[in-house]
Amino acid sequence: MTGTLSQPVGVFDSGVGGLSVLRQIRLLLPAEDLLYVADTAWVPYGPRPPEQIRERSRVITRWLLAQGAKAVVVACNTATAAAVAGLREEFTLPVIGMEPAVKPAAAATRNGTVGVLATAGTLKSTRFAALLARFAENVEVISRPSPELVGLVEHGDLDSEHARAVVRACVAPLLERGVDTLILGCTHFPPLRPLIEAAAGPGVAVIDTGGAVARQVRRRLAEAGRLRATPPPGRVRILTTGPVKPALPAIRAIWGEDPVPEAVVLWNGQRRKSN
Repeated sequence: MTGTLSQPVGVFDSGVGGLSVLRQIRLLLPAEDLLYVADTAWVPYGPRPPEQIRERSRVITRWLLAQGAKAVVVACNTATAAAVAGLREEFTLPVIGMEPAVKPAAAATRNGTVGVLATAGTLKSTRFAALLARFAENVEVISRPSPELVGLVEHGDLDSEHARAVVRACVAPLLERGVDTLILGCTHFPPLRPLIEAAAGPGVAVIDTGGAVARQVRRRLAEAGRLRATPPPGRVRILTTGPVKPALPAIRAIWGEDPVPEAVVLWNGQRRKSN
């Protein structure tokens, strides 16, 4: 059991945006070892065909499993929509996915109008449609695909005037439709939350699901008897499938200076060192 407790929790995303989820897991479960893969060689996932996203998700999950992961968090809304069901069928370890916070947003809205910022892949998915059918029957949901926000985060541009202008352009159409609640439906977006909240104004509630995912990880590990309580802190490793150097500004902007990221090349479950 001790060996199982010390195994890492694997987390992956198309890029560095899922570090926002990793941070929530770290805050809630500081004793856990965390192993994060940013699939920067394939970012963004949003425009890619679902089968390609499923294949990348399988490759990365197999690799995390080979590293001893005791659970895998798909810290990407697009990959969750395309791949999480297949991952749960193929692998026996807990697989925790993301989903836009439609249920809490529907409960929070005062005027019945909710906005969603997400990728096109998430917004077109059957998973998102099912969420709307289940939780938003009496709510008007207005969606805006926002791939430009993914680009800002991948470049570590979280506070420039350019970033502010891009965020305002994404949020403005939703405000014009009268939304009073705004869902961040992509894990890349929480690092831009201060800019999004500033653009939306104090009358608009902004909701994301990073904290809820962290709580789900804790619950699943506890149910499996795999929760590591002591001693904190656990080790954190961050890996990129593309070159590390271009990703460093974004990693440092979201996570900080430590740990030093590593580079890996993942294809068909294989790992090779990359410069």
